[in-house]
Amino acid sequence: MIVSPAFANKKFAILGLARSGLASAKTLAASGALITAWDSDEAARAAAADIAEIADPMEVDLTGFDGIVVSPGVPLIRHPIARKAQAAGVPIIGDMELFAMARASLPEHRVVGITGTNGKSTTTALVYHLIKSAALPARMAGNIGVPILSQSPLPAGGVYILELSSYQIDLTHSLQCDVAALINLSPDHLDRYHGYEGYIEAKARLFAMQSAQQHSIFGNGDDDTRSIYLKLAAQKDRDFCQLAEPTDLKGQENWPSLQGPHNLENAAIAVKIVEALGISENQWRRAMPHFRGLPHRMEIVGEYAGVLYVNDSKATNAASTAPALAAYPRIHWILGGIAKSEHLNECKPNFGHVVKAYTIGESGASLGAILAPYMPVISCEMLATAVAQAAMAAKPGDVVMLSPACASFDQFKDFEARGDCFKAAFANLTKDAHE
Repeated sequence: MIVSPAFANKKFAILGLARSGLASAKTLAASGALITAWDSDEAARAAAADIAEIADPMEVDLTGFDGIVVSPGVPLIRHPIARKAQAAGVPIIGDMELFAMARASLPEHRVVGITGTNGKSTTTALVYHLIKSAALPARMAGNIGVPILSQSPLPAGGVYILELSSYQIDLTHSLQCDVAALINLSPDHLDRYHGYEGYIEAKARLFAMQSAQQHSIFGNGDDDTRSIYLKLAAQKDRDFCQLAEPTDLKGQENWPSLQGPHNLENAAIAVKIVEALGISENQWRRAMPHFRGLPHRMEIVGEYAGVLYVNDSKATNAASTAPALAAYPRIHWILGGIAKSEHLNECKPNFGHVVKAYTIGESGASLGAILAPYMPVISCEMLATAVAQAAMAAKPGDVVMLSPACASFDQFKDFEARGDCFKAAFANLTKDAHE
């Protein structure tokens, strides 16, 4: 756990006691801060009862508080805590800002911050893998893995690699990343912002917090990301502001867990990041073939009857599914759930790679209507049914891919549960074959 004298004798309110909120409470308590904490869940409140006064910040006089720590899941655009905090002159922050405040008391280190609409987790995990392979101490946290504050501090020379959602960037004001990267931008989470422009501005704040001598790296796959790069490049030395060009990176055929154009883009950005940290090409090239992708992100589940099964359940919008469809020439595509848009325009250039589509969930009928002019479509409703149907139709050399382009909450608690269902359906196929 990270503990810092920066918090001693200060007062904080905490709203939301899930993973990052509870980690924040423990760090603040161990650092000598006074805490008022709340969560709508009784069990969550009980977990913090021995280190905090349990009270709802909405019912407390916030005068004199040094900050209100909220969960990234709290929608500040409409939650009344935002107005109450503003009236009291108290900043609303998150665990990333607490980490930023604690940095001065930690052993000498560097911080990498990675954001973007799609590809954050894979790029973060890849950077972590490359840094560890170069024998540097490293921690991975943020929107991935264990909360940063609950991890032990790194020794001198270590690197913290943070996957940062727009929500987490909203809640930090002083996180200066030694290397910050924006992978890509497409409309997402628009219910939390004043339109797409508000979402873009949230992502761009990561670079506004940097100094001129800190590295800023950008993907080259969309106009909005390039626009932020060009504005920053006009103000910053080009050595510290770089565009990652995937076509410059050779050797992808040797990296089994990094197939497809989107993963080439992720790899190009990861390489720029680690080179900014002083890792040589020899070092990262030796490590790249040994990277194993994250679960539910273009995860190779296995092969059965000459057909490859790929779990890309993390693809919850069309923009993240589009590059998955580009990764293989003959795909049996399973998609559906709660649609985030009324079209699949981003996927359309890769429709020619789809042998047949299998729709599931709430949006199955509407997606089927979109796809019917371009490919055969089978309405399956349930994921297990879709896997079974695809298995019967696929030929050796084909790929059966779950890449839903939709949220999961109509049938599953999250994308992980949906991906696990796909893997279970594959296991049943192989089990049946051996009985």
